[in-house]
Amino acid sequence: MELKKILFVLTSHDRMGNTDRKTGIWIEEFAAPYYTFRDAGIDIVIASPKGGQVPIDPKSNEKENQTEATVRYYNDPETIKRIANTVKISSVNEKDFDTVFYPGGHGPMWDLAEDQDSIKLIESFNRAGKVMTLMCHSPAALKYVKGLDGDWLVRGRRVAAFTNGEESAAELDHIVPFLLEDMLRMRGANYQKGENWLPFVVRDGKLITGQNPASSVLAATTVMELFKRMP
Repeated sequence: MELKKILFVLTSHDRMGNTDRKTGIWIEEFAAPYYTFRDAGIDIVIASPKGGQVPIDPKSNEKENQTEATVRYYNDPETIKRIANTVKISSVNEKDFDTVFYPGGHGPMWDLAEDQDSIKLIESFNRAGKVMTLMCHSPAALKYVKGLDGDWLVRGRRVAAFTNGEESAAELDHIVPFLLEDMLRMRGANYQKGENWLPFVVRDGKLITGQNPASSVLAATTVMELFKRMP
């Protein structure tokens, strides 16, 4: 099956709880998959809960977190403009896309976890039997998503996400509204994890999840390989 058009869904949330620390998307988790798909000639639409400018976690652009993809992003005025002019999730329709991709960053923990438009969107992609990918902290967006049987979508499914150990190492385990690993286990997911900070991606049918920023390229290539095998 040819992958022609993909929807990226990004957070609109820019602050860590009640602290003064800024957050948003982790730019590597957007840039690496974005360029992987764009270089393959795939059409990309970018959406967020509020539309318009998407916040970028400033820590994700610190020297130790920069990658070839993030450097490329900051030298790409066209894509920077696209991040500043995202469409609202409420304005997009699953029928217009082959797949959906949720990059991470801590922002999704606050908005996408409870955003009704995002929940409905994921449920519509699931009903249509389409591939869905969520990275790092964006599996938070699965918290209230129901499957076709009315139970939690993640129940009984193999799912990866940012680990409790990684959250603790980042010293944010007491700031985030919940721990992803704990939430997914409570929802009945068959939670999977690799070593902290190393690439780890899980595919359960057409649900693809990645553990951390290092998993971003692997997640994108997993999507591409899956589409090549689909009739």
